[in-house]
Amino acid sequence: MAYKINDDCISCGACEAACPVNAISEGDGKYVIDADTCIDCGSCAGVCPVGAPQAE
Repeated sequence: MAYKINDDCISCGACEAACPVNAISEGDGKYVIDADTCIDCGSCAGVCPVGAPQAE
């Protein structure tokens, strides 16, 4: 299952830089993960200061 960024996102960009497959981009007010590209590695969750990326 792909990760999804919840509303706790503070748009710091740490997750985007950590994603090995470039599945994360800046959305409207928070970052978003492309579920089709996400490889479910958890790198984004590991660097997020507020725990916004969550496994679905």
